[in-house]
Amino acid sequence: MTTDQSLLETHSDSFVHLHLHTQYSLLDGAIRLKDLIKEAKEQGVPAIAQTDHGNMFGAIDFYTQCKKAGIKPILGSEIYFTPGSRFDRKAARRSKNISSQDAEESSRQIHHLILLCKNNTGYENLCKLLSKAYLEGFYYKPRADFDLLKEFSEGLICSTACLKGEVGYNFFTDQDDRAVKSIEKLSEIFGDDFYLEIQENGIPEQAIVNKKVIAYAKENDLNLVATNDCHYMTPEDATAQEVLLCVQTGKTYADENRMKMTSQEFYFKSPEQMRESFKHVPEACDNTLRIADKCDVELNWIDEKGNQIYHLPDFPIDTGETTEVYFRRLSCEGLEARFNGPHFTKLIAQENWESEQKPVYLERLKYELDMILHMGFPGYFLIVADFISWSKNNGVPVGPGRGSGAGSIVAYALGITNINPIPYNLLFERFINPERISMPDFDIDFCQAGRQSVIEYVTKKYGEENVGQIITFGKLQCKAVLRDVSRVFGLTFSESDVISKLIPDELGITLEKALEMEPKLTEMIESDPKVRQIFTISERLEGLYRHAGIHAAGVIITNKPLVNYCPLFKGAKGEKVVQFDKDFSEKIGLVKFDFLGLKTLTVIDQAVKFIQRDHVPDFDIEEIDIEDDKVYDYISAGDTVGVFQLESSGMIDLCKRLGPDNLEDITAINALYRPGPLNSGMVDDFI
Repeated sequence: MTTDQSLLETHSDSFVHLHLHTQYSLLDGAIRLKDLIKEAKEQGVPAIAQTDHGNMFGAIDFYTQCKKAGIKPILGSEIYFTPGSRFDRKAARRSKNISSQDAEESSRQIHHLILLCKNNTGYENLCKLLSKAYLEGFYYKPRADFDLLKEFSEGLICSTACLKGEVGYNFFTDQDDRAVKSIEKLSEIFGDDFYLEIQENGIPEQAIVNKKVIAYAKENDLNLVATNDCHYMTPEDATAQEVLLCVQTGKTYADENRMKMTSQEFYFKSPEQMRESFKHVPEACDNTLRIADKCDVELNWIDEKGNQIYHLPDFPIDTGETTEVYFRRLSCEGLEARFNGPHFTKLIAQENWESEQKPVYLERLKYELDMILHMGFPGYFLIVADFISWSKNNGVPVGPGRGSGAGSIVAYALGITNINPIPYNLLFERFINPERISMPDFDIDFCQAGRQSVIEYVTKKYGEENVGQIITFGKLQCKAVLRDVSRVFGLTFSESDVISKLIPDELGITLEKALEMEPKLTEMIESDPKVRQIFTISERLEGLYRHAGIHAAGVIITNKPLVNYCPLFKGAKGEKVVQFDKDFSEKIGLVKFDFLGLKTLTVIDQAVKFIQRDHVPDFDIEEIDIEDDKVYDYISAGDTVGVFQLESSGMIDLCKRLGPDNLEDITAINALYRPGPLNSGMVDDFI
């Protein structure tokens, strides 16, 4: 057994929750991190673990909030585990007599297992294990097997989880020999970092398992650990969490066969409650403190100078030049090529070009180059310029540029953008600010049909293990949560539609605000108990994550395999996706490149090809005169269907009212068509 350590001495009456599901256990965990951290701080607990189902989606979010609150974060996961092979794609046969299953059938079961990170090695190993569970073992769930546990056990603590764990499941179904075999295997893999988990949750089956587990632990001198498998914060949240499970499984609350917890004890209990529940085995509570002492993950994404660490690959240069020399040369040559192109024909013809105008460009180029090199970003520019160049050379249309990146003359010189920032007084500092060191971020539009081929190009160039897309999370927002909860409580679609249509159409509206704005909602709640129940539950669930998806544009490119920095997730079409969203990916130093798929570019490309085929063989869209009066006549008449950013009904109306006759007017229309200007009267003042 382990010896007493510091937390047991300083917090002898405390308890650390080591089996806990946050909202990142999608449609299962109902614990919001801010509520968890607040309650943990009030209880004075020294540490908490996060063990979401089969993932580490919220690891950085959890880690950051705990650190800020002065609570030790214990990173972990309740993984899905199969006793057989993760490569086996046969489902276990369902049998009423579970104990009659043969060894082969038993090996196909999917069980739960808790893994906690002791140190940074454990964190890296858990990232790799979960990634392989998704990329190699996914079959209904991301499954790990004994081979993965053996390969990635270093730095990890293991406990046997709940009744769905292999040990608990086999003890309850009187397959004690299989339970013992599992214990022996896990004990051999994890040694002193292996714990037999017990829970006191009022479930009769759990009491049977606890008795067997405690007896076996004492007979074999194995560690016990007490947990509560927390899924919600308070007992009052139990019904809401059951509704959440109904949303997940598509069942109604009245369905007797729906998935349910069968107890209302799975909440964030206080240390006093936990110690009272386990007073017959106090060492199981003491061991939560011992485990917390063992765990010391320190994630560092800031260097000694206080700057963000970025995991960006070096751009491959085959000329023998340094990155700085190569970057400067390419930029200077690129700008000179621009001078010789169609954009500058009129400028160069002017008398003051050489004496007055050209020096402005050269001075701006030098200023930007010096700034980019000083901030350490030349590699980023070269990577972007390279895949844009590849796209253009391989028939994938690329947008001219959007966002603050259009303010860079270097981006223009390298062909990243096709917009000359000087005539329009676009500011480079909006893109890269020397006062705020952060990685630049180009928003790049590609033809929708060709976007995937560009991603495949960078994947091949930088390595399949070094490129991945970014996860996103859909939320149970105001109207959506009302519809979901209404369905769970048996309302028809038309009945729930009556309620949800009363929610005002306002961006980011909440149920609380909707009640303030719409008196009819309050009337319905006061007059109908069922509607009142639906609203009460909906308010408890509002804002929780509903599903995971893939960011529409973001692609991560790293200098080492992604699993060195984060776990991976498998998309619906087999895509490799990082488990942290864009904000937390950027926080740990992963660099995001935006590959936006734009249908408009596909349409323009087809139009150009038709013109070249049927009318003007040498037609070049770059040579179109942006001062063509006929184009502005069409726009002023509202004839903008299919025109990017000008085709909505509101935009058409604004175009008619303003009557643009130059590019600056189009810019003004785009700037004015925003909630602030529209609601403030600024549009009328401008017109």
